[in-house]
Amino acid sequence: MTLIDDKRSLRRSMLAWRGGLGEEERREAAAGLLGMWRLERPVRTPAIVSGFWPMAEELDIRPLMTELFVQGCQLALPVVVGKKQPLVFRAWRPDDPLEAGVFGTLHPSPRCDVVEPDALIVPLLACDEEGWRLGYGGGFYDRTLEGLRAKKTITAVGVGFDAQLIPHVPHGPDDQRLDWLLTDKRACAFV
Repeated sequence: MTLIDDKRSLRRSMLAWRGGLGEEERREAAAGLLGMWRLERPVRTPAIVSGFWPMAEELDIRPLMTELFVQGCQLALPVVVGKKQPLVFRAWRPDDPLEAGVFGTLHPSPRCDVVEPDALIVPLLACDEEGWRLGYGGGFYDRTLEGLRAKKTITAVGVGFDAQLIPHVPHGPDDQRLDWLLTDKRACAFV
């Protein structure tokens, strides 16, 4: 099997697993994630922090984003501007209206300021103990992290359900490691 096949197979199994979670499990995980953030604080605040608007069965990070806003952080959400392009980040505040984007995403209006984050809260399907992340396959976060890291120090915090931490994530030369993984039950800093 090739790297692409390995990633595709793992993606299918993780999507199926995540899709089987119930609403109560999801609510408890969102609360657990917020509790772990408060305990570990992987990002110094205030900072410019990009989150994401959860879609499908992703862990709901909206309570965490509200907490960061209350702590004085400038928030942003990612915007896909084109295939094989890095993400752009638009300023966002809780309760700001959002517009439909590609792949079922929601993002701030083009009228919102473009900002450069100090930290990214990154969605994932799986992560291993070395910080390798499996995303959805578009490479948007990998390209974005590579570009931002060439300019300044960036903290990339992957967030997911605890069972998304697995022994090994297949990865290649274009993949970027996370600095942290935060789940509803643990926080892992990667050196």
